Amino acid sequence: MHSRQWVANHDGNISVRLLDGRFLATPTSVSKATVSRENLIVVDDQGKVVSGSGKPFSELSLHLYIYRQRPDVQAVMHAHPPTATGFSVAGVPVRTTMMPEPVVSLGALVPLVPYAAPKKPEWTSGMGPHLADADVLLLEHHGVISVGPDLETAFLRMELVEHLAKIQIAAHQVGLVRDIPDSDIEALLEARTKAGLGHAARVTATAGAQGTDPIREMVVNEVSRALHR
Repeated sequence: MHSRQWVANHDGNISVRLLDGRFLATPTSVSKATVSRENLIVVDDQGKVVSGSGKPFSELSLHLYIYRQRPDVQAVMHAHPPTATGFSVAGVPVRTTMMPEPVVSLGALVPLVPYAAPKKPEWTSGMGPHLADADVLLLEHHGVISVGPDLETAFLRMELVEHLAKIQIAAHQVGLVRDIPDSDIEALLEARTKAGLGHAARVTATAGAQGTDPIREMVVNEVSRALHR
């Protein structure tokens, strides 16, 4: 994030869900250019530090709220990519429907969450209506938050939103920001579900979980535990 200039000073934070219900996180007041394995912290589901000497970042409540709402999310990333964050300051949504590919990757829109002062009730509740289907949120006056089944996916989703914001500005400068036809958007959203993305795909996966092969599930769990030892 630092090398992409998505953060400056001590901006930005990252967390990952661990197998035991706790969370690995970057500490507050540390530049993302210098974060190392040694200064990461582990917190419980209430945000209390259980390992490491650093302190939790102020947006941790946002991360924990997302994890509670979305069991499928394993990584959360918050940053201030300049172009997309400029959109958040202006109160202008970043549009995915200018091009086909982002509709499959991110859905029909990147929700713009109304501004709320840190740690007020609206701080998390404003995200609630959007979390069912959105994997990236634009937070008014506060930047971008992205989620994923792993860190790489969360990173790539944030990268895509920043890229789209730049394209949207360029289109506005040379003429008009135009969307692809509605009929194509509908077909692309169906492709998104078939790719296992979005709320509809998660509902289908959950419904089918009862029929999961128990032997396959046991093997997957054993491999997962081995990889995280």
